[in-house]
Amino acid sequence: MRHSDDCTSIGSLKENVGKFVKDREWEKFHNPKDIAEAICIEAAELLELFQWMSSDEAVRQIGDPSKLERVEEELADVLVYCLSLANVTGIDLTKAVVNKLNKNSAKYPLEKYRGRAHL
Repeated sequence: MRHSDDCTSIGSLKENVGKFVKDREWEKFHNPKDIAEAICIEAAELLELFQWMSSDEAVRQIGDPSKLERVEEELADVLVYCLSLANVTGIDLTKAVVNKLNKNSAKYPLEKYRGRAHL
């Protein structure tokens, strides 16, 4: 089976994460607070890969395959915990993302924010 963003659903990823947790009998450790903490810790590990770099250095960093692999692994850790939190809370991630994008579209209209980080 080919695994890529183009052919794998979020639901399928959530199922894979859920099975991984269940197979190891880790459900007792997977509560919203602890998973939220794990997301923060993994996000900090991702950020650490770029610590003390300029924006240009960070772009060059991902041009190195071994460094890009480390970024990929940390990003995957963040996403796995996000999927686990969605499983534990019953949040439909697609619905949540679409709803948030709609709110952000109203908050940051194109005519005011195109090409701008702030007014």
